[in-house]
Amino acid sequence: MAAPATTAVDARPAANSLTSGQLPGWMPWTLLAIGLVVSFSVFAILNFGHGLASFNIVGALLVGYLLFAIALVALSRVVETGRRAVDRLATTLVALAFVIALLPLVSLLYTVVIDGIQRFDAEFFSSSMRNIVGDGGGAVHAIWGTLLITLAATVISVPVGLLTSIYLVEYGRGRLARAITFFVDVMTGIPSIVAGLFIVALFTLVAGPGSYMGVMGSLALSVLMIPVVVRSSEEMLRLVPNELREASYALGVPKWLTIAKVVLPTAIAGITTGVMLSIARVIGETAPLLLTAGFTTSLNVNVFDQPMMTLPVFVYSQFANPGTNIDAALSRAWAGALTLIIIVMALNLIARIIAKKFAPKFGR
Repeated sequence: MAAPATTAVDARPAANSLTSGQLPGWMPWTLLAIGLVVSFSVFAILNFGHGLASFNIVGALLVGYLLFAIALVALSRVVETGRRAVDRLATTLVALAFVIALLPLVSLLYTVVIDGIQRFDAEFFSSSMRNIVGDGGGAVHAIWGTLLITLAATVISVPVGLLTSIYLVEYGRGRLARAITFFVDVMTGIPSIVAGLFIVALFTLVAGPGSYMGVMGSLALSVLMIPVVVRSSEEMLRLVPNELREASYALGVPKWLTIAKVVLPTAIAGITTGVMLSIARVIGETAPLLLTAGFTTSLNVNVFDQPMMTLPVFVYSQFANPGTNIDAALSRAWAGALTLIIIVMALNLIARIIAKKFAPKFGR
């Protein structure tokens, strides 16, 4: 009986992804890199001799992405099927919408960094604008004012907002809860200038007209912060499973202790994020602080006495009242804006770290 014939191994080389009608995974990224390099090179040549401040980064990014999209669709049409090329076209259009939405942020950050980095020196962070009308000076008084006023506003807003959200989720029923929810929603849309006018009217009745103090600015910011804290904390508390509450009640734990030991620790990550969002919402406000905290060129760390400068008001004052040297004032304004952005980014980073550290662990 003859032995069965062995199957011959096909010695032909395997076809690569290009010859098999499929673009390799690295091809889109390569085309994107090439498009950006070509676009940035052309824009750099056109901008030669004008400095980084006049470089059109938005145009360079947009043109580079359009070159990438055209090349990708054309190559897909040649190598792949027409149906696959249409699919890639739709994908690039969706991504283009995201790029267009992102371009204003990229342009803003680029402009602030390029114009603000010029005054990022030791003098800017160690001196104030006292007796400065030209070159020099700094924003240490505005930095301290921003941090202290925002801290005081957070101390006021977080307990009030968190306790309100706990009442709405755990205790609130009937007309009172609906009324609180309605007024919180109304307060969310209040213009910031109205919050400042409200605090000015209140302190005019108490302390007389013409009062400017850091605590007034903190109260004005609290009016804006509290609705954000309430709504974000309320949503996070509602996401806590009822099974956790019922298990705690079954063990005989009272409701207040269940909220403190079970509900709040479970939702702490989302609550922290909501608090940081509320801080980011108010830390850049200018109008209410102009009416309440006032304006000063000297360092003041007492929120209960005398006016206090903040970074948004500092930026506004440098643009509105540049003094004897307009270029120096504009450089200080851009540096103040960059400092404010860095503070907001640092706060968001701290919030993420806290949320990750204190988030409940569900693994074994």
